[in-house]
Amino acid sequence: MPLPAPFAPAWIPGYLQTGNRFTLIRLTTSSGLQGWSAAPAMGREREGLGDLLGPYLLGERADDLPAIAQRIREMSYLGWRNGWIEAACWDLLGKASGVPVYALLGAAAGSVALYASTGELRSAAARAEEVRARIEEGFAAVKLRVHGETLEQDLAHLQEVRARVGDDVQLSVDANQGWRVAVIADAPCWDLERASRFCGAAAELDFAWVEEPLAFDAYDDLAALRRRSQVPLAGGELNNQGLPELTTMLERGCYDIYQPDAVMTGGIAQTFEVVRRVEAADLRYTPHTWTNGIGFAINLHLFAASRSRATELLEWPHAPPGWIPAVRDALLERPWTQQNGRLELPVEPGLGFTIDRRALARHGRRFYTATPTRVAVRTVLDKGLGTARELGAIRERRLAERSVELDRELQERTPAQLGLRAAMRSTSAGAAPSGSAAH
Repeated sequence: MPLPAPFAPAWIPGYLQTGNRFTLIRLTTSSGLQGWSAAPAMGREREGLGDLLGPYLLGERADDLPAIAQRIREMSYLGWRNGWIEAACWDLLGKASGVPVYALLGAAAGSVALYASTGELRSAAARAEEVRARIEEGFAAVKLRVHGETLEQDLAHLQEVRARVGDDVQLSVDANQGWRVAVIADAPCWDLERASRFCGAAAELDFAWVEEPLAFDAYDDLAALRRRSQVPLAGGELNNQGLPELTTMLERGCYDIYQPDAVMTGGIAQTFEVVRRVEAADLRYTPHTWTNGIGFAINLHLFAASRSRATELLEWPHAPPGWIPAVRDALLERPWTQQNGRLELPVEPGLGFTIDRRALARHGRRFYTATPTRVAVRTVLDKGLGTARELGAIRERRLAERSVELDRELQERTPAQLGLRAAMRSTSAGAAPSGSAAH
């Protein structure tokens, strides 16, 4: 989806983004329901994903959350982390049940409070003006970005912005050290000492949190920084090993505020179990949402179903003129809209959006379609008729046996309980989760 103006993301110094690219998946059930999900993309790097995963999802039951997560996990061994696909099944389950996904997770309708999340590097004067504009729009808090070559530059930026906007405005700051990207321009690489000094200054200036002050997998240094820091540390958005990795980070004490983005961190079931564990440890949760309108919806439903909804603010990406909600959500018939820093939860079933088919036809480029006939023909051409029949019979027996087993389980458990049980099994037993899927 083209942007109205070039956008210079703080996390990729030197890069000018002119469009919002993502890989989109549509799962269709035998009854005709359609579920959607999406993941950010630089280009067509996932073009081979359909061949890798499509034949193994086709025929699975959309309400078998334990099986699709396993199929996705199996096909992740060869490359991409594909947990984002699982959200399309939750979209299907909500539509089949006639309720929003947050209701499947046990939550009620209402609204959530937001904080404005900036996305570009700007001078302190320009940043202060931007903060004031967001406050006038009704936001209670704003997140800044810093990325100076030296610590002194970053500290000066914090000090000047705070002096310009005053002490009454809630500010947080993202250092974007979690996943350093220097493919175009060089990017600073913080160590424990620099992060410690920065956090000390942020605490003195009464910042609400410092986000991603070190690499996302620097577990020991993050834990050490948290022990010495007087300002809360936040992160976890891109730890794509999902529940096992984030559980390890919880055990090591890496963050005060966990920000898993379900598009990146294993899907809805795994991420919701992360949320449960974070809140059980009396820590804080608010997700990362910088992807697209569909990714925003996925994390909105998770946040809405969390206890943190009552006390935390949800990230609202807004960096005009290039990155604005209308462009983020340009593939949706109705973009997500906020009023005075609050967002009403959708009441429509599933993830709560409708795809704009004309926008999809104009901007989308399909690179894979799986149907029973297509898969059958391809298998025959690839393996021969006899082998194809044998493989098909084995798989059909497995699917039939699993369907009987699942029907028994569904009499006792909700879809959310099935999905969470699968996520928990993946860490407690050291085995793969027993997933979720659709036709």
